[in-house]
Amino acid sequence: MAFAVVVVLLVVGSVAFHLDQVFGGPWYFTEIASDWGMIDFTINVTFWVTGAAFVLVNLFLAWCVYRYRHNPEDNTPGHQAAYEPENHKLEMNLTIITTIGVVAMLAPGLFVWANFVTVPEEAIQYEVLASQWQWQFRYPGEDGRLGVADVSNVSDMNPFGINPSDPYGRDDVVVNSPNMHLAVDQPVQALLRSHDTLHNYTVPQFRVKMDTVPGAVTYLWFDPVKEGTYDVLCEELCGIGHYIMRGSVKVETQEEFDAWIGEQPTFAETQGLEQPDLAAGQAAYAVCASCHGAQGEGNEALNSPKIAGQQSWYLERQLKYFKEGVRGGDGDTNGAMMMPMAMTLVDDNAIRNVAAYIATFPDDPSLPTISGDIENGSKIYDKNCAACHLDDGRGTWYTDAPALAGMSDWYFVTQISNFLAGIRGLHPKDEYGEQMVSMATAMGDLEEVNDVAAYINTLRSVF
Repeated sequence: MAFAVVVVLLVVGSVAFHLDQVFGGPWYFTEIASDWGMIDFTINVTFWVTGAAFVLVNLFLAWCVYRYRHNPEDNTPGHQAAYEPENHKLEMNLTIITTIGVVAMLAPGLFVWANFVTVPEEAIQYEVLASQWQWQFRYPGEDGRLGVADVSNVSDMNPFGINPSDPYGRDDVVVNSPNMHLAVDQPVQALLRSHDTLHNYTVPQFRVKMDTVPGAVTYLWFDPVKEGTYDVLCEELCGIGHYIMRGSVKVETQEEFDAWIGEQPTFAETQGLEQPDLAAGQAAYAVCASCHGAQGEGNEALNSPKIAGQQSWYLERQLKYFKEGVRGGDGDTNGAMMMPMAMTLVDDNAIRNVAAYIATFPDDPSLPTISGDIENGSKIYDKNCAACHLDDGRGTWYTDAPALAGMSDWYFVTQISNFLAGIRGLHPKDEYGEQMVSMATAMGDLEEVNDVAAYINTLRSVF
């Protein structure tokens, strides 16, 4: 009797929980933001079919337990099970009911799949590139066509492998950021590629997802119908940094999208086909030299790190961050000193020019000032840092990772401490810093941070 009651309560509780989620619970579907409502319908059909089977089977079980329970007060002979090896009627009914249930669940999915593989002619193509552990995106330029890409052309500065000789690729818009934008009510087809291992491109509100496979191009399509900002997730376990492989997609008006994409660099610009003004950069650097040195060698006494040898794209980003207030906020005393310095660079071209001039400095590694357990630092670095900053610490553009080898070790320790203390990496515009906050926690204390810094000092030999 008690068992029957438990089974009934299980059924009632399960149904009540599901209904609660349907009417606003936190564990149900996110609000849909694309035209793939058919997927929700298909899943709901599965819920109804399997749910009905669950309720009926368990209620029948409870009834049998109750109906044929043992009653010690009943002196009549107990019930004896009937032996019936064949029951064609029962078998036929079960076969028919099961077939109907399976068809009901599978049929909608076949229609959805047929629609999934049929991309509308008006859909605009863009490309998604996945790598440990970040997203990058490529959009067609003014010609409305993506340039040819091939793995033989892949390099640190050309992660998509765009053919530099292809005229259709020169104006392609390259977004080296985990944040993408889309125009509302414009069907799009996402071409999916992977640099290294299996990933999965997912935006829960769009309802469609697809694996990114190394050596192959997969795809999906959807029509974003609701403005808003949604999370881009990787739903394929892809390594230790899987949990930080996140991005966002902002669905906005066509006018807002056009304005945003007009601000993004083209492939030609990322390849340096448009040369910066080094003379102007040299003149602007005069403000920087008083602290960072004539050759960017740095000065610890002035809390000025070595900047010679650092990639120009990274310098550009940090100068923009200082200028926009992304860096240099509460608690970042040294960063606050950089904010007025960055303001002397009047626009992006001025920032680009000074970064390009700094790139001409000789890369003489800073002298070590930090001691620690090099062997332990090597283990921590290989496990947590090498995937982005590379084994030799030289960093690379396609993982958004600056050079570590040869940099000021005291500055490295200071910045990791800032990430751990919440001084750096929490600004909403600092998506790369947000990743570093998570990775910095892998170094549990200052002693381990010093160990990593000591190991990085050994990487200077590669230069």
